[in-house]
Amino acid sequence: MHRSAPRLSRILACAAVPVMLVVAGCSSDSGDTKEAAASSSPSAEKTEPAVEPAKFTSLPDACTALGKKTIEDLVPKAKSKGGTPGRSSDTASRGGCSWNGLDDNGVKGSQYRWLDVGYTRFDSDQSLGSGAARATEEYTKQVAKAQATEGAEKTDAKPVTGLGEQATAVTYGLTKSKEDFAYATVVARTGNVVVSVTYNGAGFAGAKTPASSDVLKDAQKAAKEAVAAVGTDGDAENASDAPSPKASASSSDKAGDKS
Repeated sequence: MHRSAPRLSRILACAAVPVMLVVAGCSSDSGDTKEAAASSSPSAEKTEPAVEPAKFTSLPDACTALGKKTIEDLVPKAKSKGGTPGRSSDTASRGGCSWNGLDDNGVKGSQYRWLDVGYTRFDSDQSLGSGAARATEEYTKQVAKAQATEGAEKTDAKPVTGLGEQATAVTYGLTKSKEDFAYATVVARTGNVVVSVTYNGAGFAGAKTPASSDVLKDAQKAAKEAVAAVGTDGDAENASDAPSPKASASSSDKAGDKS
């Protein structure tokens, strides 16, 4: 009987080993499960910052963007005083209008003028960028296109101040049908809209070609009006929501009477 006691102790000890290992194994598995769960849990997705909203949501009518007096001065004897609208399937994004006319002075010769106003608007897009950034790219392209006009002579490009966020004037000479034309193209960007004004003139039947400086001056005049026309509808809507100066003055008077 005394010899069987140690043997029984050894059997119990051996039997306890697997139980401890199983417990340890379960504890280890529990830790791995927690780690696996933590690693598989969805992390907070990184979101890109929203692009800046487009400043302008519509375009003005290019044919009414310039004053009647401006059209009369720049294009005397215009064939259509109301202008010829450009073709566009999306007038909210693109618009244009042109005028041309021949001022016939008989034996003194004739003066021909041509004026074109164009608008291009860009919306903000998360994948493409803000409307202003996209308009800046288009602005650069249009300036480069004007500078690369086929057959142009004495091309010159200079920045223009006071026209939107940025503006460039490109002047050059061009010979067409054996007549010398003086050209000026002004490209400007205001917010998410690109404004392009091209003006040219020539003298026929012995009349002199207009000076490049005069053509440029007139083109800048037209460009100033064209840029100012952008957003006028939106400004009018905002203005309608705000009290008028007269209304404010009236309210102040009433308040004074009550006091």
